[in-house]
Amino acid sequence: MYGNIKLYAGSACPELARRVSDYIGIRLNRWDITTFPNENIFIRLNSSVRGQDVYLIQTHDRPVNDNIMEMLIAIDCFKRDSAGRITVVIPYMAYSQSDKKDQPRVPITSRLLADMIEAAGADRWITVDLHAGQIQGFYKIPGDALTAHRIICDYIRQKQLNATVVTTDLGYAKGGRNYAESLGFPLAFVEKRRIGNEAGREALTLIGSVDGRDVLIVDDLVDTAGSVAQAVEIVRAHGAKNVYLAFTHAVLSPPAIERLSGLNLSEIITTDTLTIPPENRLPNMTILSVAELLGEVIIRSHEGRSVGELFNE
Repeated sequence: MYGNIKLYAGSACPELARRVSDYIGIRLNRWDITTFPNENIFIRLNSSVRGQDVYLIQTHDRPVNDNIMEMLIAIDCFKRDSAGRITVVIPYMAYSQSDKKDQPRVPITSRLLADMIEAAGADRWITVDLHAGQIQGFYKIPGDALTAHRIICDYIRQKQLNATVVTTDLGYAKGGRNYAESLGFPLAFVEKRRIGNEAGREALTLIGSVDGRDVLIVDDLVDTAGSVAQAVEIVRAHGAKNVYLAFTHAVLSPPAIERLSGLNLSEIITTDTLTIPPENRLPNMTILSVAELLGEVIIRSHEGRSVGELFNE
C-alpha cells in the first residue's frame, strides 16, 4: 500500500535511531536541520519521500520543547513532500503526567500534544510505556502503545533473583502487578497518605511483606528520584535485604543522580528511551535497549502484520 521505509532520526536520539536502523537493515535518511540565530528551526530533506512509508524517531528529551517543535516541523515537512504515510516514533512522550484536570485552572497538556501531532500531519504514532494509558484516547489517529517491561523482565530472569516486586506508590499498581506475574514474584506496594492539611507532609506505609527478602522496586519513570528514595527507605525499614530498581524512562532531573548514588542499590536497570549522558551513568546502572522492539514494530507496521503477536496478544 505504501512505498519503501524511510527512516529519519531526530536530534534527540541519534544513537537509538542508529540501533533501530541496524536492526531493520536500512540506512537512516539524510536531512538538514538548522537552528537560526533567532532560534527558529528549519528542515530540508536531502531526498524525496513522495509516496513512501516514513518513520521519524524523536524522543522528547531535553530541551523538551525544542525537540517537540522539531518533531512537528519534520512531520509537516514530510506531509508537504507528499509522503504516503507518516509515523512518529516517540520512545518517551513528554507531558504524559499532565493527563487530567486534577486541580482548578490547569491544562491537559498531553491532550494538547496529541492535537498538535495530528494537526502537523502524522498518520500513526508509536511510543513506549505511557505514564497514563488513557492518553491513547486523546488521539484520533491509530497508534501502538508499547511496553519495555518484557525487555526488563527477560534481563532480570537471567539474574535468578528471588525477590518481591514493590511499586513506589499505588498509582503504578497495575504495572507492578504485570512485573510480579511475569517474574513469578510476590507483590507489595508503598502507600502514601497526607498528614492533616499540610502540603508535603506524608505518611508512608507498606502493603505486603519484604522482611528477609530481596526487593525489586519498579516504576515507569524516574524523574527527581524522590519517590524512589522514600520507597527504598521504607522497604529497608521493613527488613528488605538487597534492593534493585527497574524503570523504563530515565528522566533523571536534578537531584536524581545524587539521590540514586546515595541509596546503595544493588543495581539500577533502565532503558535507552532517553539518552543518558556519561556523567549520569552510575557504576551500578544497566541500560537496556528498546531498539529491537521499535525496529520489529516498524517492520510489522510497514508489512501490515500484527504487533500484538509480539506480546502473545
